Amino acid sequence: MSQLENEPGARIRRARQEERDAISRLLGEAFMDDPVSGWVFPDEAHRRAVQPRFFGVFLDAALSEGWVDVTDDLSATALWLPVPAGNGEGDEDEGDEDEGDDIGALLAEADPGNERTGIVGRLTSEVHPQHSAHYYLPLIAVTPSRHGQGLGSALLAQVLRRCDREGTPAYLEASNERSKALYERLGFVSTGKTVDLPGGPHMWPMWREPRP
Repeated sequence: MSQLENEPGARIRRARQEERDAISRLLGEAFMDDPVSGWVFPDEAHRRAVQPRFFGVFLDAALSEGWVDVTDDLSATALWLPVPAGNGEGDEDEGDEDEGDDIGALLAEADPGNERTGIVGRLTSEVHPQHSAHYYLPLIAVTPSRHGQGLGSALLAQVLRRCDREGTPAYLEASNERSKALYERLGFVSTGKTVDLPGGPHMWPMWREPRP
């Protein structure tokens, strides 16, 4: 899931492990009004309480297996994971399957009894491209008081420049139509599939080929 601003400019650095709790709180706050979050956690008070734990699962994965970019004041963040190519048949190797199971179990622990956490994970995994190695953006967020200041765009542009230098594609799921349109302007295109949450909103898987 992702949010994105449309103006450039911010001082960006890599997150430090000791900032983990502050970043998880930022993610929880930033996604309070997100349509997918509202579907996963319908009760607003419960959503506010549990989202830092829920998003903390993705944060821990990015801190250990990928990287986390933040603005210097921790008002915005982007989580990135390098994803290897599959075997061309949509199957994951045993290690990848075990990792996915581990993340699913941790998401379930973040909100016991809420089957919707597992539904999101399963449906997004089913459409995640396997044909090429790429950088995956599971989350990008800006604290609500800093919306409209270009922080999200600055975070994303930095990695897209890296993608272009390395010749590496990027992938994400847009969680609302506004962010989808912004990603399209940055070179992302729809994969032609949607993640259709039962009785809930859509998510749009999007792929970006590197630019020369």
